[in-house]
Amino acid sequence: MTTTLTSEDAHGEPAATVSFRTVLFSMVVLWATYYVLTTVRSLVMDLGMQFELGWRRLLVTAIGVLLTLVLWLLLRLFDNRPLWLKISAAIALAVPIALAIGQVNYLVFKETEFAQRQAYAERYNLNLRRDESGNLLIDVPVRRPAPAQPGAGQPAPADGEVVDSQSVLIEEAETYSDFWRKLLDIALGRYFLLLAWASTYFALLAGVQARAAQRREEQFRSAAKAAELRSLRYQVNPHFLFNTLNSLSALVMTGKAATAEKMIQTISRFYRHSLATEPTADVSLRDEFDLQKLYLDIEAVRFPTRLVCVFDLPADLEEARVPGMILQPLVENSVKYAVSPVSRPVTITLAAREEFDRLVITVGDDGPGVPQGTTHGFGIGLANVRDRLEARFGPDIGFSSAPVPGGYCTEIRIPLSRPLSQQTSRHD
Repeated sequence: MTTTLTSEDAHGEPAATVSFRTVLFSMVVLWATYYVLTTVRSLVMDLGMQFELGWRRLLVTAIGVLLTLVLWLLLRLFDNRPLWLKISAAIALAVPIALAIGQVNYLVFKETEFAQRQAYAERYNLNLRRDESGNLLIDVPVRRPAPAQPGAGQPAPADGEVVDSQSVLIEEAETYSDFWRKLLDIALGRYFLLLAWASTYFALLAGVQARAAQRREEQFRSAAKAAELRSLRYQVNPHFLFNTLNSLSALVMTGKAATAEKMIQTISRFYRHSLATEPTADVSLRDEFDLQKLYLDIEAVRFPTRLVCVFDLPADLEEARVPGMILQPLVENSVKYAVSPVSRPVTITLAAREEFDRLVITVGDDGPGVPQGTTHGFGIGLANVRDRLEARFGPDIGFSSAPVPGGYCTEIRIPLSRPLSQQTSRHD
């Protein structure tokens, strides 16, 4: 079923209505059913004159569709009104439409009524006629005794009979009240036919409006989800900027101008890269790994001998889709809690693998694990990652962050998603 958006509803949004094609189809089906049923009834009752009745019935059917269209145009004014008002409008507006159809039906079939009676009378050798006043008469044969022969002086034989005819009144001329009685009788049947169509129309309209409401709900839910993703993504930037500016300040204060300049250039590249995409859009896993390489290059300026980076990204997973900067808080935590507190080299490892059509990403380090004096749990960075994953993929995710032998590891499990072109090539 198709829908058409016209006018505006009470909330200022386009109102959903049933398309003209659907409305017309419902009318044609209803009146075609009427045509078929009345034709079958005429054949069963053997009313005769089937061709004459058929084309007249078809004419009434076509006019019925046109007048039902008029009813629809009036009912459209109540599309966005309460149901009780729609029903009241249908009950009231169907009355004049039904009377109009009844009038058309009466005029179209007026002549055939007398013709049918006349054909029936001829079948039984009866004479059917109307007099000057419009009364319907039938000449009935009457047998009377034959009169005596003139001059015979004797009565006629007992079996002698004469066949004569006598006019019998079978229907008086139609009066004004008779006309309205017939018209109301016809209109009453068409009235319920129109109410049946109005009920169908209201059902179609309710279905269209329900689907429109569902689409609006999905749009609102999508907008809310995008706003949530955007808000969570923007939480990452200030946190990262605060850390990098602190590092830059330390380099300037210690007189390492060349190192500070190199760090500024790397920061510029990082932000150019990170801000190039829509905050709510997914990026390829390759781009996400490249972004973290830039960030670790920035941190390597602070920890040139202590920070060791390892990236393990299989070629067939490079185009897998992930939320942008989803790994940033995890890498920052490794720098903050594994590299910064110690004086020995610490290796930070970013790895990805596929398991049962799911993408598994790990960010781990061989640092001291959970820092002393802190309670293990979801901090701001970890909570941000978890919330973003749930907002993007729903509950169908896996997220764990805990100490492991020889360090600390955070693991993400999400549905594996690739670009459509790559999926097609994998199936070929």
